[in-house]
Amino acid sequence: MPEAIQQYEATIAAAERAGERPILAEALRRLAVLCHLRNDSARARDLCNRSYHVASVAKSDLLAAEALNTMGGLALRTGSMAEARKYLGRALELGGQARELLARVEQNLGILANIQGDLAAAVAHYECSVQAHLDSNNEHGCATAYVNLGIAHVDLKHYDKADEYFSKSYEIAQRAGDAHLQGMCLVNHAEAHFARERYEDARRNAEASLAIFDQLDSRADKSEAYKMIGMVYRDTGRPALAESRLRTAIELAVIAGSVLNEAEASRELALHMQAMGRNQDALTLLNKAHRLFLRLDARIDLVYVGGKVAELETTYFDVVREWGQSIESADSYTFGHCERVAQRAVAVARQLKLDETNQTTIRLGAYLHDLGKVRVPHEILNKPGPLTREEFEIVQMHHVVESRKSLLDCLVLNLHCWFLLSVLASMLNPLLYCGQQMFDL
Repeated sequence: MPEAIQQYEATIAAAERAGERPILAEALRRLAVLCHLRNDSARARDLCNRSYHVASVAKSDLLAAEALNTMGGLALRTGSMAEARKYLGRALELGGQARELLARVEQNLGILANIQGDLAAAVAHYECSVQAHLDSNNEHGCATAYVNLGIAHVDLKHYDKADEYFSKSYEIAQRAGDAHLQGMCLVNHAEAHFARERYEDARRNAEASLAIFDQLDSRADKSEAYKMIGMVYRDTGRPALAESRLRTAIELAVIAGSVLNEAEASRELALHMQAMGRNQDALTLLNKAHRLFLRLDARIDLVYVGGKVAELETTYFDVVREWGQSIESADSYTFGHCERVAQRAVAVARQLKLDETNQTTIRLGAYLHDLGKVRVPHEILNKPGPLTREEFEIVQMHHVVESRKSLLDCLVLNLHCWFLLSVLASMLNPLLYCGQQMFDL
């Protein structure tokens, strides 16, 4: 790859000297793709913008559309969904009559639909991409679309179909000597194996893909491989290795600027923390994951991130409920108290016609309003006789202990998913105190 970068840089310099705008525009775009693969997203975007402007000056709609498609793919990778939609739509307007470009734009539109959970639309876009590649006699392009069709069919739980697509793509990648495509086939096929509880096959595929991505120094793809390995270790009873691999996945995703990979790895680590009984870590990670998933969809009206947000909300409430129950387990006298408070508080909130955000805030506050009891000694909570003055003062302080520190630390002050910061400040504190897809660039 370093040699290819040098060659494109030399071509760019020569084209600038000769005033060859079409050659310059395409060389800039192709260098942008390589920079993206080398984790230099800022330079990749700058090169794409230059390519688009050069193509526009040259009055080449096709080259301008090529640049726009690449810009759309880069926007998808970094989670800028609205930008991606804008660039891809404009690319279709300018160059949709060219079959090869149409195939790549359809591919990226499929990825956009897949991220947002519209699997039927995603499959339709991918199938259009395959047909356009076939019309262009482009087998390698078909292979890229096959990977994404496999991913969509995993999400649809059509595992046999997914196996077929991954296998077809891998065979083409081997014939073409495309190491990156081979790695993408392996890591995504690993997810299909994992979904069917074929853990050894999933681990073997993910580790083989990791070896390829390591050679290519593709950090976003390495993040995906580490995530899959961590998930296998988590579900096969190797918790320390699972945590290590999932944290590495998050770190690599952050470095690569891959919002989707960071969100998914954070969610998987949160589920691991929950299973380990590390509720504060689980809550922090769930909040982070939810914030990232919202970022993937933040500027698009009435579209949701494929059910992932709903899954996070369910898991979040499970964690909070379990935490409330663990608090009550220390005090047999008030067992079930938090659940009763939650039910009655929400019933009052509904009568007051409070919105869903405020109802959720109240429910969470009810589950955790006795959080400070975890710092009250067990022998005081369950003492059969009257309390001494000193013991009574300790019990009186239970609503203060940790009400701001631990709870808001674990909620990380950024719960955009169900309640706003202003609501937290005005409602939650008083309540507690008072009682890998493949982008086609």
